[in-house]
Amino acid sequence: MFTGIVEELGKIASIEWKTSGARFHISAHRVLEDAKIGDSISVNGCCLTLVDFSSQGWYCDVVQETLDRTNFRLLKEGDSVNLERAIRYQDRLGGHLVQGHIDDVGTIKNKQALSDGSWQVTIQLSPDLMKYLVYKGSIAVDGVSLTIATLGEKDFSFAMIPHTAQVTTLGIKKPGELVNLEVDLMAKYIERLLVPFQFKSDQIGSLYEHSTH
Repeated sequence: MFTGIVEELGKIASIEWKTSGARFHISAHRVLEDAKIGDSISVNGCCLTLVDFSSQGWYCDVVQETLDRTNFRLLKEGDSVNLERAIRYQDRLGGHLVQGHIDDVGTIKNKQALSDGSWQVTIQLSPDLMKYLVYKGSIAVDGVSLTIATLGEKDFSFAMIPHTAQVTTLGIKKPGELVNLEVDLMAKYIERLLVPFQFKSDQIGSLYEHSTH
C-alpha cells in the first residue's frame, strides 16, 4: 500500500523491451535508502517489484498486462517518473490509501494557471470510472494523491499547488499526455457489496498478475 505522496522524481535510465513485457532501469536514490530486492515501489502510481540494483538505481520487470493498462508503453529513456516506497504501519498517512493497481489511463485535457500560483488541471477519463468519483473525494493521478475539485460528465479537475508541480511529473506533463489513474478503493468495495459480481476475462488476467506480484 502507498499514500500517494511522491518521495522522489526518478528517471528512466533504460528500457529493455521484450516479446511480452519489459525491464525498466530507473535511476533513483532516496527510495533506495532502505530498499531490498523484493520490495514494492510505486512508479507513476503502479506497484512494481525491485528485482535488482545498479550503480544508478534499480530494475523492475513489467508484464504485458501492465503495459496494456498504463502509460508505461509510452515511456522512453530520460523520462521522469514519480516514485514512492510502500508505507509502514507506523507512518503518517499524508494522502489516502493507494494500492498501486492502475484502473485505467486518463488524458490531461487542460492545465489552467490561477492567480494564486496554482493550476487547475482537468483530466478526461473513461465513463466507466466516473461512477467511482465524488466531489472532494480522493483519486491517484500518476501515483499522486489528489482531491477532486470539480466533476463533469466525462472529466474531473483538481488543484495543483506549486509544490506538487515541482516534485512530480504533473508539473511537466502537458495537455494531451496520458496519466495513470487509480480510483478510491472504498468506492470499489461499496460497489462490490451492492452489485452482484461477475468475472470478466480482463479481470481474471488482472487477478493473475496481482497474485504473481
